[in-house]
Amino acid sequence: MVLAHLSDLHLDGTPETAERTRRAVSHLVGLPGTVDAVLITGDIADRGTEAEYRQAREVLAPLHERFPVLMCPGNHDSRGAYREVLLGGGGADAAEAPVNEARDIAGARVLMCDSSIPGRSEGLLSPETLRWLDDELAAAPDRPAFVALHHPPVPLGLPYIDRIGLREPDALARVIERHPHVVAVLCGHAHTAAATTFAGRPLLCAPGIISTALMPWEQGPNDAWKTHDAPPSLTFHLYDHERDHLTSHVRVV
Repeated sequence: MVLAHLSDLHLDGTPETAERTRRAVSHLVGLPGTVDAVLITGDIADRGTEAEYRQAREVLAPLHERFPVLMCPGNHDSRGAYREVLLGGGGADAAEAPVNEARDIAGARVLMCDSSIPGRSEGLLSPETLRWLDDELAAAPDRPAFVALHHPPVPLGLPYIDRIGLREPDALARVIERHPHVVAVLCGHAHTAAATTFAGRPLLCAPGIISTALMPWEQGPNDAWKTHDAPPSLTFHLYDHERDHLTSHVRVV
């Protein structure tokens, strides 16, 4: 299975942000081969407006024409507008419910969890989401599973991002530890490609499309959050079913 992993598009209605996402889209649709799916782990919009999601729908359209596109919200997204524009609505009662989705891709399951808290920057998986995840994992114990969410559940060494990471990560860890078929946890939010572990599994953060975050030793002592204008980049995750082996490759586009 080959999964292309993007994150943090932050589309804000301007041509500049759209162009960065288009570069990633063009790279993927121009591949001479194919990938099994494209995963976008949140912050699709910058302010969560319907206009921004309409821009996202237009910019991402070529991906939908060629690949399954999997998404989950981030802290800059708005559940109501996200559902209405990107998912075709869901009714007034569902407008602010977590946006969780499971998809079967090339013999594996990708479970996309909504870690957003409306109006807040940090993340949290609600009891409803944790029950949903536990049930979905239990429903297919023999199928490799990938858990995707926006907020990393462990510190990454980026002080600004670590302050607004996932709250109560132990609740997620307990769910994952009950299910040995979870291959990895896939995140965004950090605006940098990062690899670590969580609950005994690989935790892989996609680089940001909109910007690349600088580590503390790459910036001045008074810079709380600083990025540089590196080109957009994305990650390809390659999972070998027979060897139960995961490899990731980062590509600058």
